Amino acid sequence: MISSLRGQVLSIGLDHVVVEVGGVGYAVQATPATLATLRRGEETHLATSLVVREDSLTLFGFADTEARELFGLLQTVSGIGPRLALATLAVLEPDKLRAALAEGNITVLTQVPGIGRKGAERLIIELRDKVGALAPAPSATGDTGQVRAQVTEALLGLGFPAKQAEQAVDAVLAADGALGTSEVLRRSLATLGRKR
Repeated sequence: MISSLRGQVLSIGLDHVVVEVGGVGYAVQATPATLATLRRGEETHLATSLVVREDSLTLFGFADTEARELFGLLQTVSGIGPRLALATLAVLEPDKLRAALAEGNITVLTQVPGIGRKGAERLIIELRDKVGALAPAPSATGDTGQVRAQVTEALLGLGFPAKQAEQAVDAVLAADGALGTSEVLRRSLATLGRKR
């Protein structure tokens, strides 16, 4: 099992990144929010999950172990494979996903392409009691300053001018300072008129 990768980012695609570790380039499937935090030529560290099929070995990468654990948990539900699990994490950041499962919020879960009402109900029934075990400690959400720095750096990596990036991030955090990094990034990109 490959549980993490640390190495240089060789290239970034729409749905994957290639990370060179010890002279070998690993293609890692990831969400747009995770890919937006990476820069070509820089070192990265990704929590990973290796999915083995008869005809393929596929690596899925995440910014943190919390997202990786949710990815694995989602696949324990009948009808949820790795692609749909990754799509779920692309649409719903971990905190929002856990809350939707714990509260039985079908409307939020059906925002994910490929998950209908029955699928959402199945997710809630099977995972409601399990998501509490994955809840991070209160300090894991990070303070606003750290979130601001991470998102601003990601926007600079995407080519936005520093002033525009900082203003977009500040506007999002002023509206809701309790948001996680990936949601602040998503809203900042929307503010800047460039959705991934």
